[in-house]
Amino acid sequence: MRRHEIAVLPGDGIGEEVVREGLRVLDAVAQMEGFEVDKTHYPYGADHYLETGVDMPAEAFEEMASKEALLLGAIGDPRVETGFLERKIIWGVRQTYDLYVNLRPVKLYNEDLCPLKGKTPADVDMLIVRENTEDAYAGLGGIHRIGTPHEVAVAEMIYTRNGVERVIRYAFELAVKRNKNDAPQVTLVDKANAIRAQDIWTRCFEEVAAEYPSVKTDHAYIDAACMWMVKNPEWFDVVVTPNLFGDILTDLGAMVQGGMGIAASGNIHPGQVSMFEPIHGSAPKYRGQNKANPLATIEAVRMMLEHIGEDAAAQRVSHAVAHVLTSGQIKSLGAGVHSTTEWGDMIMAALEAGVGV
Repeated sequence: MRRHEIAVLPGDGIGEEVVREGLRVLDAVAQMEGFEVDKTHYPYGADHYLETGVDMPAEAFEEMASKEALLLGAIGDPRVETGFLERKIIWGVRQTYDLYVNLRPVKLYNEDLCPLKGKTPADVDMLIVRENTEDAYAGLGGIHRIGTPHEVAVAEMIYTRNGVERVIRYAFELAVKRNKNDAPQVTLVDKANAIRAQDIWTRCFEEVAAEYPSVKTDHAYIDAACMWMVKNPEWFDVVVTPNLFGDILTDLGAMVQGGMGIAASGNIHPGQVSMFEPIHGSAPKYRGQNKANPLATIEAVRMMLEHIGEDAAAQRVSHAVAHVLTSGQIKSLGAGVHSTTEWGDMIMAALEAGVGV
């Protein structure tokens, strides 16, 4: 029997609850498709840090490196300095394992969930490839003379040829594999007209594109891309963009597809340990109340299954999510309208019914 090893890091707030439902789904499809998943749970997050003073130790990174994937719930707690745990855990994982791709599917399952007038599932189906290790998030810079009238804050954007080229190439390979409507397209989103350092993106994009003559290309500055995503989301297939702009653009995409509650992401290095997570926050006010929507975590499980080569199981999850969102069962995606376990039960029922199989 096939076996996979994953790390599980529920984290903070609602993380434990949404991960619980994600693992229910993972275990179910593993049994259906004839493989097993060995899970190692890690306690790192706010509670552990406040109790022990330990954030994310080196030995945890070393141990997780032997896994195929890491499933993360959520990180962040108001009892801890803003951004501290995120930098130690999320950014730490991305940097330690060189997870240079942040992959964010933007897919509308039910037009009733879309805030845009007249847009249907046929119009909203794209993949956003966000560079995940460079840009302003690299942490180069600092604050000088804090609290004085002469205070200065500096943050450097950094782009390397290796970092830019590999994520652009990933986007082209993804477009070829996806072959949306038999006409794959990759759109570069940058701001090279104003941020001249991003010319490295423009030039590299042109050079890589020459190796993929069957793939159409397009280019948009980030402000125009945000406008077009609202006005004409059907224009997009695969989008590739620097880290900072990708962070913004993907949250806009999440709202177009129906909200943060169903949006997931993969932090990926192809062929190596990678991390999968819902993109919503930890929502501490809902912790322990069984109110959080776990669909984004279930979608993260789907992406993780694809990463570890269990495509049939991933398809089962995709069909189940689509069925639940289009079957008329859903009153709202908002917290508390359906309980966390109720969401999980609906997905499990769809899986057990063999929807789409």
